Amino acid sequence: MTARVAAVRTAGGLVWRVRGGRLQVLLVHRPRYDDWSWPKGKLEIGESHQAAAVREIAEETGKPVVLGAPLPSLRYRMPDGRWKTVTYWAARRSRTIDDFAALAARHPVPPVSEEEIDQTRWLDVAAATAKLTRRTDRKPLVALAEEFEQGRLPTHVVVIARHGKAMARSTWPGDEATRPLTPMGHAHAAAIVPVLAAYGVTRVVSSRWERCAATVAPYVQAARLKPWYSEHLTETEHERSPARVAATVRELLETPSSVVLCTHRPVLPTVLDVLGQHSRRSVADKLPSDDPFLDPGELLVAHVARTGKGPRVVAVEKVTPPLS
Repeated sequence: MTARVAAVRTAGGLVWRVRGGRLQVLLVHRPRYDDWSWPKGKLEIGESHQAAAVREIAEETGKPVVLGAPLPSLRYRMPDGRWKTVTYWAARRSRTIDDFAALAARHPVPPVSEEEIDQTRWLDVAAATAKLTRRTDRKPLVALAEEFEQGRLPTHVVVIARHGKAMARSTWPGDEATRPLTPMGHAHAAAIVPVLAAYGVTRVVSSRWERCAATVAPYVQAARLKPWYSEHLTETEHERSPARVAATVRELLETPSSVVLCTHRPVLPTVLDVLGQHSRRSVADKLPSDDPFLDPGELLVAHVARTGKGPRVVAVEKVTPPLS
C-alpha cells in the first residue's frame, strides 16, 4: 500500500493599496522560476498559517504587513506529484503607530534575498491579471477586487478568544475567579501570540478572572500593551447582565482598532449573537452555533468593515493555533 504524502502547506497574501481611487496590488518576481506571483511560502514546523503568511510576505517584499480578510485558497499538483495548498489573505502594509505594538510581538525578518525575489511591482488590477504567470493566481485577485468594489476591503478585526485549558472546577480548592490555567492552558496562551500579531491586534480586553488574564498575558507582554480587564466579561456578571457584555462587543465593533476579547464559554452565546446581528447572512451562518462554540485556546476572528449602515462583519475565521 502506498503511503499517503502530506500536502505542502504554504501561506501568503495579496498586498494592496489605493492610488488615485484605483486598487493596486504587489507582485513579486522569482528568478528561480522566472514567474510573477503573490508573495507566499511554506509553513515552518509548529507555525500557524497566519504567522507564515506575514513572515513570508515580509521576507519577499521587505515590509511588514497586517492581515485582513481571507481570500480564496488554491490547491494544485506540483511537478513532483505532490499537492500544494496556498492560503491567502488580503494584506496591507503596516503604517500606523498602533501597528508597531503587533510588530513588537513578531520575530525579526531578514532582508529580502535577491536569489529568491529580484523584483517587486505595484500594478492595477487589470495589469496584474495580465502579469500573473499562473492563471489560477487570478482567483484571489478577483475576490480582492470584489471586496474593494463593495467597500469592504479596509477592515479591522475583533478576535474572540476562549481562555486556555484551566484546572477542573472539581479539583481547584479556591474560588472561580482564581482558578488557573493548566500547563496545556499556558501552551494555548503562548500559541495565540503570533496569530494575534499577524492580524495587527493592538487592544486587549479580557475577563478579570485568572484563567482569562493568564491567557492574554503572553501577548500583552510581547506587544507591550496595557490590557483592560472587565468584570462584565466574567461568568458571574454575565449571568446578572448579558446586556453589558453585548454593549462591550458592540463598542469593539464600532472602534476601528483591532482587538482581542478573551472570555468564558458561558459568555460566548451573547458575544456571538451580537456578531450575528452585525453580519451579512452568509457570514452569520458561519458563526459557531453548537456548545462549546470554541474549544479552550481557540479564536474566532471577525473581520469588520465600516459601512454607511455601521460596522459589518464581512468574514469570520475559526482558528486553532498550533501548539509548539
